[in-house]
Amino acid sequence: MSDRTSVRSRRRWVVALALLVLVALGAVLAPWLAPIDPNFQGDVVANRFLAPGTIGLDGAVHLLGTDRLGRDVWSRLLYGARVSLLVGTLATAVALTVGTLIGGVAALAGRPVRVLLLGVTDFTLAVPRVVLLLLLAAVWQPSAELVVLTLGLTGWMPIARLVYAESSAQLGRPYVESAVALGARPSRVFLRHLLPHATGPVLAAATLGLGNAITLEAGLSFLGLGVQPPQASWGSLIASGRETVVNAPWVGLAPGLALVLVVIACTIVADDLGHEHPHA
Repeated sequence: MSDRTSVRSRRRWVVALALLVLVALGAVLAPWLAPIDPNFQGDVVANRFLAPGTIGLDGAVHLLGTDRLGRDVWSRLLYGARVSLLVGTLATAVALTVGTLIGGVAALAGRPVRVLLLGVTDFTLAVPRVVLLLLLAAVWQPSAELVVLTLGLTGWMPIARLVYAESSAQLGRPYVESAVALGARPSRVFLRHLLPHATGPVLAAATLGLGNAITLEAGLSFLGLGVQPPQASWGSLIASGRETVVNAPWVGLAPGLALVLVVIACTIVADDLGHEHPHA
């Protein structure tokens, strides 16, 4: 890779990371950055479908306009970011924990356990994730907690495969064999000697998985199987704007653009991590 290409790639990574940080800060500071309560309606007839930048009857400036119930789109976008990012992050944490545990046990356990765990991983990978998500979401009452669990428990397989591959590659190294010969417990061998070598690829996969989790959460909420109204999430905001594309396009455009930018930023950051760690 040439120096110019490397500099351009580094700039893209910095911009993508800065965007993710700004979105996260916006979500955390939503109570101070949002001019109006995200669920406040007021005079629905007078405030519905106000264009971006319009000053409402209450004197508040609606930066991104209002929706069909007169609610401020900017406020709902910020509070929706809190829900979408939190759900995506927690789901990724669940997938990371389960995947690391299963991959590590498969690498260190005997052949029967290894074959069983890898078989379960491959079988779960073969099941279409979207179909499984829709099935789980349809069986139980939709909620943010259910979305976190379903996304996390259907996204651990690539991480388990990565942890297993990286750990298995290190098992034959002299320093690992020395640790085993000295009586180190399997958990210590894994945490001290194997897991550090898998950290880079796993972080890259987790960052990419974060973008996927946010997208899937938005899809479930769009279908009414995720976060339930009146609580705002980017998926529910996009769903509320699908019927007003012609007369009020800003209602669905703002959360849709935010979702696209965050997913692209996650992809760029993950791609950079993958290049820094070729084994990813």
